[in-house]
Amino acid sequence: MEKLTLIRQPIEKEFLLYDRLYESTLRSENALLNEVLMHTAHHRGKQLRPLLTLLAAKICNPVTEKPLQAAVALELLHTATLMHDDVVDNSPTRRGGPSVPALWTNKVAVLVGDYLLAKVIGITADIHNGRILAIIAHLGQMLSSGELLQLHAGGTMWITEEQYFKIIDQKTAQLFQACMEAGAESAGCTQRQRTALREFGRLFGLCFQIKDDIFDYSDSEEIGKPTMNDIRDGKVTLPLIISLQRAPQPEADRIRMLAEALANHDEKVDTAKAEEEIKSFVLCYGGIQYANQQMEQLRTQATALLDIFREPVYPPEVAAMHPSPKQSLLQLLNYAIHRLY
Repeated sequence: MEKLTLIRQPIEKEFLLYDRLYESTLRSENALLNEVLMHTAHHRGKQLRPLLTLLAAKICNPVTEKPLQAAVALELLHTATLMHDDVVDNSPTRRGGPSVPALWTNKVAVLVGDYLLAKVIGITADIHNGRILAIIAHLGQMLSSGELLQLHAGGTMWITEEQYFKIIDQKTAQLFQACMEAGAESAGCTQRQRTALREFGRLFGLCFQIKDDIFDYSDSEEIGKPTMNDIRDGKVTLPLIISLQRAPQPEADRIRMLAEALANHDEKVDTAKAEEEIKSFVLCYGGIQYANQQMEQLRTQATALLDIFREPVYPPEVAAMHPSPKQSLLQLLNYAIHRLY
């Protein structure tokens, strides 16, 4: 988290204001609701979404109340969708701790998620900006559409690279895109600036999801979620898609058989051995390497988008101590690609 603390420097004061507003929004007189909300408040992850929202605002103009409200609304929407996702995926963990359905029930998770979505509507209405309302409404539609697309992609778990990118664009990239666009809109950025920041957010989100999918083949305990979880859920991601394309047909067919057995929870298959065989297969045929190359290409595109923003002219020693919002966005992009968990 030390790296993120440094990245946050240009908006440190604004982020503290956001944090207070977010926590005040979660308070409730309903005992059960308050208990669940406090649990979510203590497991908020890396806070990349409000960080992007506020940096997108400040790269254009000073941050006012509206970007703070937009950041809270988007984070609440994200939290609500995670609760619903944990129900859909039957996930026992979230961000290194127990998920809401695991601690309480699926019913509680769905209802609290619905409560948060209603809060999002109220906060967005208070901003009095129709464009931001449209951004958040569109995001809600895209997140649900992405989940459904992944759930029923062609009636099979075996998707193409093109289908994969369409799914992660809707499931993940649209969220980061909305954060950047809402931050820019709430700060009164120009149309040219809004367009650049919006696309930067989308490319950032693609990188972030590809990196998450690489983690599914990791043995690290720091990741905060079970590895090989995607395969067990019947989800095929970029490293495996590419490896299957590159491998000889008989070997690819065997891996498909093992993956389907894991997804169907076939008790005849040794789960641990099957998972290790799939991991070795992906490493052997360069699936991880290809995914990393894709992230680097996306990073290059995203970096170029910020060329329209001028850097303040400081002596090198001053610039190192006081990074600009632009520098922080670029550092955050590098962090998303090179993070260890």
